[in-house]
Amino acid sequence: MQSLLIMTIIGQDRTGLVESIAGLIESHGGNWLESRMCRLGGEFAGILRIRVPKDKEKALIKSLQEMDSQGLTVILRPDHREPAIGPHKIALLSLIGADRPGIIHQISAILANKGVNVEELETEYTSAPMSGEAIFQALARLQIPASCVLAELRKELEMIGSELMVDISFSEA
Repeated sequence: MQSLLIMTIIGQDRTGLVESIAGLIESHGGNWLESRMCRLGGEFAGILRIRVPKDKEKALIKSLQEMDSQGLTVILRPDHREPAIGPHKIALLSLIGADRPGIIHQISAILANKGVNVEELETEYTSAPMSGEAIFQALARLQIPASCVLAELRKELEMIGSELMVDISFSEA
């Protein structure tokens, strides 16, 4: 019997961090299935999905939680997969423009109002090469329900893009 776990990790970034986590998982008979990890500031942040034999689950959880002594915060939850939410389409949304507070909130409010699920979101704050102006960029993978009219969604996103003075591109994947 196998258990599926979702794990989040945050702590000061260092060389060998991923290897130590992977080694712990493997030493308990676990299998690394999916992950998203990155360095934000000086911190390491990650989320991963693992499978582990049921009889080794408690020992693995204990070992992972002991990583707290190495400055890592590890949170584990059982992976109770929910059934698919019916027919949907996948779309990509990209945004770039001058940074200002509220961009993600306003875009995500439109998406939530249309029943669109944000599956992945990656954002970045940079400086424009010539002017040094603060630039905000976002890339999102969206799950769009069959009930959502794409033309209406695109129109609302374009309108808010104009108000926010950002360029938004929206395309089906």
